[in-house]
Amino acid sequence: MTNGLHGLAVLRDARSRRSSSYDHTGGNEDFVQFAPGETKDVLKVRGAGCIRHIWMTAAGGEEALLRRWVIRMYWDGETSPSVEAPLGDLFGMGFGITRNFVSAPLQMSPADGLGMNCWFPMPFSDGAVITMTNEGDLPNSLYYYVDYEEYGRPVEDVANFHAQWRRENPTDGWMDPLRREELQGDVWKVWKLPEAMNPTGEGNYVILEAEGRGHYVGCNLHIDVFERQVNDWYGEGDDMIFVDGEPFPSIHGTGTEDYFCMAYCPRTEYSAPYHGLILYSGTPEWPWAGKNSMYRYHIEDPIHFRKSIKVTIEHGHANKLSNDYSSTAYWYQLEPHKPFPPLPGVKLRLPRA
Repeated sequence: MTNGLHGLAVLRDARSRRSSSYDHTGGNEDFVQFAPGETKDVLKVRGAGCIRHIWMTAAGGEEALLRRWVIRMYWDGETSPSVEAPLGDLFGMGFGITRNFVSAPLQMSPADGLGMNCWFPMPFSDGAVITMTNEGDLPNSLYYYVDYEEYGRPVEDVANFHAQWRRENPTDGWMDPLRREELQGDVWKVWKLPEAMNPTGEGNYVILEAEGRGHYVGCNLHIDVFERQVNDWYGEGDDMIFVDGEPFPSIHGTGTEDYFCMAYCPRTEYSAPYHGLILYSGTPEWPWAGKNSMYRYHIEDPIHFRKSIKVTIEHGHANKLSNDYSSTAYWYQLEPHKPFPPLPGVKLRLPRA
């Protein structure tokens, strides 16, 4: 399992393999076409191994195409997927669009982010299956590589990769827009309201709930701000992470932009290995309007849990804002995993206009 620059000189007992969409006739039709509603395997292997890299790009004539594709992954003969997400969201960008950005585990590459790459290692002991489903209304095409290694025996002391997509549209904010004039736009008056106290995390947007032993390795979060408020800056929402059933979060943050390793209401698109703001849509008149996308990957600082974990974040200070939130969480854990909430149908996944 050793990888990265520090391990390149270490010889390992592995065979390198690939499953791809190449044209088996020797021609150049290097894609697989999916009819509407069709599911196909892009990887199906037996034995022990580890997926090292996935590259994909999709083609089709529908808007928000990458919210219409669903990718699922199954390890070691399980029937409940360990990975389930719209395709673009799994690769780090929401709203069914692509965007050039570079992080350590996930990248969208030119042209215009259409080359999607995943570098999360995905070990398995007794087989792996990856399926793709076209939930669009038209035939769509997929190009892909899945690069993996085969091992003679399972690797010890490793957990399985998991990823889960969620959405709350809209979040249940308590601030009435009509109170803007009453409060005269004074954010300090807002913060002193009785409703503006949230010591327990009740009503937070939930990024992940998992049971078992493992470690959380991060998320991407996509916020569509569509309602004017007294201070509709969403970044006052604190992250709160509850570990092993604790009633109060032992990991408690100071604001959304702080959790994503930024500061002071960022308006500059930026990507780094472990954090970034890769979509900003505000205007001088309305700085937080529209679609915003950010990520935080805990590669150097995973958050460990032995029994359970609940990763949450406020939607605005003390959950006062009603916006469109969606996210993909990534974690490793020992099986079995808690069954995922049902994935919303395609119409409930599409972004706001």
